[in-house]
Amino acid sequence: MSSPGRPNSEYRHAQREGSPVSAPAGTPAPEDHAALLRAIGPLPLSGQAWPDWVRILTWIILAILGVQVVTTAIRAPSQPFDTLLIAAVVLCFVGLLFVSWHMQTSITTIDERGLRQTWFTRREVAWEDVRYARFVPMLFSKRLVVFTHRGRPMIFQGGTRELRAAFVKIAELYKSSRA
Repeated sequence: MSSPGRPNSEYRHAQREGSPVSAPAGTPAPEDHAALLRAIGPLPLSGQAWPDWVRILTWIILAILGVQVVTTAIRAPSQPFDTLLIAAVVLCFVGLLFVSWHMQTSITTIDERGLRQTWFTRREVAWEDVRYARFVPMLFSKRLVVFTHRGRPMIFQGGTRELRAAFVKIAELYKSSRA
């Protein structure tokens, strides 16, 4: 019998001693998990993934870049631009628009099933898949880095005070249950 995050030898050793095979390391006790969900507050807890000031700053920077590209194109000498250069600048600007739009509309949700964030890639993890969580308070975003039993980290952004408080509680529980 094999399980992600726990080697076969650990299961065999537990079975040899006659002890039941328990949940993988890092999984908190059910009563601790229930206490966490109660402490977070009424579920589902949803909020903006990015703080308002970051979302506004993103659009301001994008507008400045757009104006700079247009004024550079207008002031340029009458000789034609390299087509590859134009395509690269337009592609980069469209990419920045795409990311900015997703920053504007992204929502993080915590509920009984786990954590989710709307983004251009799927960000969803069930509580039973969480092995370890760490709160990372960066300048532009407060993040919860969740390591799953498969070892793949997932990053969730918290743009509201309530989400950040919940991230701290989740990180504390999943850090302490790892020991």
